[in-house]
Amino acid sequence: MEWVLAEALLAQSQDPRVLLGSLCRGEASAERVETLHELIFFFYIIIGPSLFWWSEKKKDELLKFWENYILIMETLEGNQIHVIKPVLPKLNNLFEYAVSEENGCWLFHPSWHLCIYKRMFESENKILTKEGVIHFLELYETTAVPFSPEFSEFIIGPLMDTLSESSLYSRSSGQPIGSGSPLGLKLEKFLVTYVSLLPEEMKSNFLLKFLQKMSNRHWCAVPILFLSKALANVPRCKALGLEGLLALRDVIQCTMITHQILLRGAAQCFLLQTAMHLVDVEKVSLSDVSTFLTSLKQEECLGRGTALWTELCNWLRVNERCFRPTSICGPDGFPETSLNVYVKNLVQEYIKSPAWERESCFMPDWSEARLTALMILVAVDVDGMKTEYSEKRRTQNVLRMFLDPLLDALGKLGTNAYMPLLRTDRCLQLLVKLLHTCVLKSSGPQDDEVSALLQSAAMSAAESICQFVLRRLTMRELQTVADLDRCHLYLTLLTELTNLHLKVGWKRGNSICRVLPPLKNASMRHLQEMESGQEPTLGDQIQRVVSMATLATVYEAGALQPASELDSLDAEPMDRFLSAFPFNQTLEKPRAKEQGHCAHPMESSSFFEESSSQGWGRVVAQYIHDQWVCLSFLLEKYHSLVPAAHGTVPEPLLPAIQMPAQTLRSALDALSILPSEQVLPVFRCMKVLVPKLLTSAESLCIESFDMAWNIISSLSNTQLTFWPNLKAFVQFVFDNKVLTIAAKIKSQAYFKIKEIMYKIIEMSAIKTGVFNTLISYCCQSWIVSDSKGSLSSAKNYSELVLEACIFGTVFRRDQRLIQDIQTFIENLGQECAANVIMENTKREDYYVRICAVKFLCLLDGSNASHKLFAEDIAVKLLDKDELVFKTRTRYYENSLQHRVKNRIWQTLLILFPSFDQNFLNGIIDKIFHAGFTNNQASIKYFIEWIIILILHKFPQFLPKFWDCFSYGEEKLKTSICTFLSVLSHFGIIIQNIPDKTPLLKQAVLIALQWCLSHNFSVRLYALVALKKVWDVCKALGVEECNAWTTVIERSLSQAESMQGTGNAKKNWQRIQEHFFFAAFHPLEDYCLETIFYILPRLSGVIEEEWVAAGKFASFTDIPCNTGSQWYFSHTPLRELSPGDWSQQDVGSNMGEAASQSEWVDVQKKIIPWRHEGPSADLGLEFQDRAARLGKSVSRLIVVASLIDKPTNLGGLCRTCEVFGAAALVLGNLQCVSDKQFQHLSVSAEQWLPLVEVKPAQLIDYLQLKKAEGYTVIGVEQTARSSDLAQYCFPEKSLLLLGNEREGIPANLMQHLDVCVEIPQQGVIRSLNVHVSGALLIWEYTRQQLLKRADPS
Repeated sequence: MEWVLAEALLAQSQDPRVLLGSLCRGEASAERVETLHELIFFFYIIIGPSLFWWSEKKKDELLKFWENYILIMETLEGNQIHVIKPVLPKLNNLFEYAVSEENGCWLFHPSWHLCIYKRMFESENKILTKEGVIHFLELYETTAVPFSPEFSEFIIGPLMDTLSESSLYSRSSGQPIGSGSPLGLKLEKFLVTYVSLLPEEMKSNFLLKFLQKMSNRHWCAVPILFLSKALANVPRCKALGLEGLLALRDVIQCTMITHQILLRGAAQCFLLQTAMHLVDVEKVSLSDVSTFLTSLKQEECLGRGTALWTELCNWLRVNERCFRPTSICGPDGFPETSLNVYVKNLVQEYIKSPAWERESCFMPDWSEARLTALMILVAVDVDGMKTEYSEKRRTQNVLRMFLDPLLDALGKLGTNAYMPLLRTDRCLQLLVKLLHTCVLKSSGPQDDEVSALLQSAAMSAAESICQFVLRRLTMRELQTVADLDRCHLYLTLLTELTNLHLKVGWKRGNSICRVLPPLKNASMRHLQEMESGQEPTLGDQIQRVVSMATLATVYEAGALQPASELDSLDAEPMDRFLSAFPFNQTLEKPRAKEQGHCAHPMESSSFFEESSSQGWGRVVAQYIHDQWVCLSFLLEKYHSLVPAAHGTVPEPLLPAIQMPAQTLRSALDALSILPSEQVLPVFRCMKVLVPKLLTSAESLCIESFDMAWNIISSLSNTQLTFWPNLKAFVQFVFDNKVLTIAAKIKSQAYFKIKEIMYKIIEMSAIKTGVFNTLISYCCQSWIVSDSKGSLSSAKNYSELVLEACIFGTVFRRDQRLIQDIQTFIENLGQECAANVIMENTKREDYYVRICAVKFLCLLDGSNASHKLFAEDIAVKLLDKDELVFKTRTRYYENSLQHRVKNRIWQTLLILFPSFDQNFLNGIIDKIFHAGFTNNQASIKYFIEWIIILILHKFPQFLPKFWDCFSYGEEKLKTSICTFLSVLSHFGIIIQNIPDKTPLLKQAVLIALQWCLSHNFSVRLYALVALKKVWDVCKALGVEECNAWTTVIERSLSQAESMQGTGNAKKNWQRIQEHFFFAAFHPLEDYCLETIFYILPRLSGVIEEEWVAAGKFASFTDIPCNTGSQWYFSHTPLRELSPGDWSQQDVGSNMGEAASQSEWVDVQKKIIPWRHEGPSADLGLEFQDRAARLGKSVSRLIVVASLIDKPTNLGGLCRTCEVFGAAALVLGNLQCVSDKQFQHLSVSAEQWLPLVEVKPAQLIDYLQLKKAEGYTVIGVEQTARSSDLAQYCFPEKSLLLLGNEREGIPANLMQHLDVCVEIPQQGVIRSLNVHVSGALLIWEYTRQQLLKRADPS
């Protein structure tokens, strides 16, 4: 019969690969379940033991294998992680059965196991996907898995495809921020283990395919970072050749597309380490290595002085003689592998202009210069490692050997007019790259012998370079659009030489001093020739662009020198010339007939490629940009001479200076002409002009504000364009002079500035770091200008400080992930070179609050102006708190409303030292009222803390505090706990009061009164307060309270020996151990670290709100005040672990759940189509799962503590009452007052006993009922559940109903005596929990009725 069935199945399936495809498809279908059984028969009958193995001796184990396998595959149909997770440990058992104990080889083909993982990877439930990936990555930690090629293919295929999903790398709950991705760390450990276990002959092929897979698809920043880090930690081996090095270079190119610069830099660091660890140096040449190194962005990952640079140099030193030889021959005639010889030849080939390469009007690409400069410095540092102590003479000789060809060429620049243009370009590019690359990036001392020698060599050639630059810039040798790139190169080099002269000490008569005057004169002469009226040629126009750029550089060089402020109009000719220059004048595009300046006819079209439309537009934009650069320096130089009044000067000597309104109008015209990336100098000019004109030409200034803001808001978030322009914009709109004048006249400009302020804050929600720029600049300028302590400008813009104190958005998951990974990289410190090379921009949201808080900390409470400013902020904060409460009276933990209120009360605590009694008289009612409102735990602690501080410093407010206890209980409800918490610190409140007895008596009376409250939580808080106050009475020996000793001692003794169901006694112990009552001291713990880090951490606030005190200290934009020692906490509170006493019940049970390695019974949802499958015929049906238990006496208890919806609870209440259940157990008795509950219960709650047992208390309750003889029955579909139609209910039965969505948790399932499931015939997988409960309640009642009718 079996053979007939097998033949029929094979005739339908034909090809086993088709069956495997059906098995792995993601849809939950009957086809996949049926396919599973077909495959088993196919492999058993046809393929043989390698894919399906059987042994009569191990029949039981093999049946268990297939039972577990089918259970796992059927469970995966559900896509519900709470059902699947308890089943996953059974997957480890599959490997134990599938591997031979004798020889450690596979008995079953590994594809069986991989089908399970692939099914999990393709799940729509990302949590299930993550669980599957983590389980696979942990495989080699728990199981000895033999090598299989299929595993390698699976890793490079489905696993890597799944690892491309960024969301998988999120932190686990409770894991500290910045600690790294658990999946990323497991991936690293897995890859290290797997590669180590691979046969040596397989490592190279696997790693090459792994890298090629990385380079063949798009990767987000986070996955490629952790893949790169995992590769970097693979043990050193000679696995990759040239093909592998090229694959690594392709992977580096994949990292360049991400906008997260720090993540991109870190990934490049790890990939470079991968190359050094895995490349077989005998298969690659030094040329291959140098080409690979240039694919890295040096400004992001490869800087001199970093640990990575040192590791690279050491790797080259160790393997110097092992690299594959190149075509260069050494002194002995054999191919040379020496690094020095390679670099020396590299420089010679670079400097020498190849005979076959014709002259071009285009400048050479910078990549060759970058490569050559990098290898020179690497070779010099490698040579320095070869001796134990660095020898200056040797380093100088090695560097000289490399630089001699370059210095020889540079020395001839000033005298050899016939040197090939290509060669001069290459030499100057190399010098610029050498000067940039040689700078040490380490945070240690900057005394670097190589840099000093290189700078000295550059200085020796400075005279020749300056003469060459002078000739090229002034003698009309730059004639084409392409020559503008050369102009930029020359001027960059001129700036570098100026900086070198300043570094060694500026001396009159140096080469820069000698070249600047003729540069100025020649440039002015060329610009004056524009007035000739003749039709301009291309060469003329290019020369004018060059001349204006030269003058801009001359001004920049002059600005580096300190100069006294001018107080007269005795200006230089260049200043007078540029001040009268017609700004925004464009250049007429020359006619096409003038295009013959390229060296070859084939290049004569280059002008039209660049000068027609966009190309010539860029030229003109650069020309106008340089005009405004010159004017910005002029205005800075003569800013004291700019008139404040709007008017005209008959014959101005410096028109641009003396006619500011006209100049500002020209600036607006420039903003409309220039591209957004070139408006920076115009903003700088506006910074000088706007304060002078705000009173006399307000409308013009407002127009400049609007136009500048439109430009800023349209810019993309790029590092090189947006941030410098934003900074310049803020500096001119929010200049302290502008703010002061606008606030004084209180006209349109004042309101426009505030409008822009709120727009910047709004933009910060999209572009992180925008608000940081504004608040940092304003606070710094207010501090500098506050010499008299008046805060004249700040007090009119207190809204800015207010918004900064409460600033911070709730980021999306992907944004939080990026921030978390960035913090993880920063925590690596100098171990990751990207942290050393790239400056921390401090653009995170919490730096806005840090800046504002540090500014507020500088306020002097004894200064009347400072005090008024602090009080104004405090009033606005309280109004904001009330507004948030009115907007949403109920808010969720860690929601935006919760965070804003949290920040409000943190700031009020910071401001508290500035409050006096008169001010508190006006706000004390608001503070007490806040204690009555519905707040999250963290906010309650802050409110309680500030009330304690107020009462301690100003005991005059104690009568108002007593009044808080006199409201009716209906109004107070549980909010009285806030004031009882304050009362528990009464000893601190009254420590400075001479006569404490009356106050202690009143405190004891109030605590005793609230110990009689109907609410359990209120009684707990009142008992704590009573215990604390009574301890103070006993310590002080208050005789007046002796009459109450017996009552109080008995009350406290009864609390200590509290009995009853639930966790009453545990809660009493826990609330006493809670940090706010056991360790917190309101006076000694008053510091920044407690307010912004310790208290949020202990009160369950999300980690994003924890601001460490070290971040306050490291934020140096705002200076620390004299009391900066109060930044850090020195009390035991900082050592406590987080966790609220009322939440620890949940935690303890979850810990118990997590400790189980494999559950005895698990949920197993009904598969409707399995009745139609061949399982019964195949003999693979699970064994009978029914359990038969003896009779007992009592009635039915229904436990519904896990159910959330009031409608289901109301229906169950009605059903239980109708069928006479003994009791209905609920998670919270307050649900009875819910309208939806009452609508379905129709008053059944009045006739049915109701018991409250919270979900966290269920295990204790079930154990208690078991001890009373109850059989605990779970209503759940599991692998061992009994059919309701066959189950016989004991009289003492307890029905546990599961949650609507997740059913019965795995940790509770282990405390059940039996699970009962309702037989189903349809396609829908489950019933409503109320309906399920009703069916079982009726079945129990029916059976009990039958037993009573037939006692026999």
